Amino acid sequence: MDTVPVLDPHGPTVASKNPYRPREDDESYRSMVSPSAYNQRPDHPSYSSGRRPSSVGSNQDYLPVSRRSSPTRSLWGTEYPTFLDHLDGVESVTTEGSSRANRSSNKPHHSQKRANRDEFDGPTQFLKRPPMDRIAAQERDLPHVPINLDVQEQDEVLTHVNHRLSQCAFDFVAKYQFPIPLEADKRPVQQAGDREWAEWVYLLKRLATKRRIPARVLYNGQIKQLVTVLENSLEMRHSSAHHSRPPKDDRNVLQLISAGIQVAKILKDADTMGHLDRLYQETEILIRKRRNSPIGFIR
Repeated sequence: MDTVPVLDPHGPTVASKNPYRPREDDESYRSMVSPSAYNQRPDHPSYSSGRRPSSVGSNQDYLPVSRRSSPTRSLWGTEYPTFLDHLDGVESVTTEGSSRANRSSNKPHHSQKRANRDEFDGPTQFLKRPPMDRIAAQERDLPHVPINLDVQEQDEVLTHVNHRLSQCAFDFVAKYQFPIPLEADKRPVQQAGDREWAEWVYLLKRLATKRRIPARVLYNGQIKQLVTVLENSLEMRHSSAHHSRPPKDDRNVLQLISAGIQVAKILKDADTMGHLDRLYQETEILIRKRRNSPIGFIR
């Protein structure tokens, strides 16, 4: 039986002839096993620009790197997303989807109704009828409301208020240089009478709703009350235009003059406000004289 020679451990050794082991003098091998190779990140346009590469999967592309350190590293030092990173992404998508679902479920039910649906076709209720004595009291003849100005006198008062408010609106628009849209069927405005009071009201309402009128130019900055005040004064135009209407009662005439005073007040026109206030007092005095007269106003 052949004996195997025992080599002295302190003696000379023979280099291994393993063909699969890379040579230590290979530059690529030394760059791979060096400690600094794990702390370097490859220079790539995708990392320098901070954006995701156009395609993933080829040898030239790199996956985006997570913000936190990942335990999975390649030999080239590139950090690849781990399973925890995947779970974080799924959790964020799930949370965002659930929040959108909660917001949609919290919307009021009426927002889901169709626009052309009649709400009276759904569940409704009816109130209990009032007692018969109350209905009888309501259906009696209306009480007499004093009318001491004839139709012609009322038209003169309301037309005067109409013209004065048109001049007030003309001065207001000219003073602050608010734009007036040009219309093909109307000539440009040169004076207050070129537009009726209803047209001035429409212009001022559009300027207010389009936020072209700053609040500082109005009385106490009442930009929200401007539209309401203007609409309350529109009845004067209808009253002065339709001569076949029945006469208005005294209180209604005074209310229309008061509405014009409120327009001049909110537009901060002291001259127009004082003029209409004097007209109000004169009309009230005339009504009082007619009321106290033994003959009164014959209708």
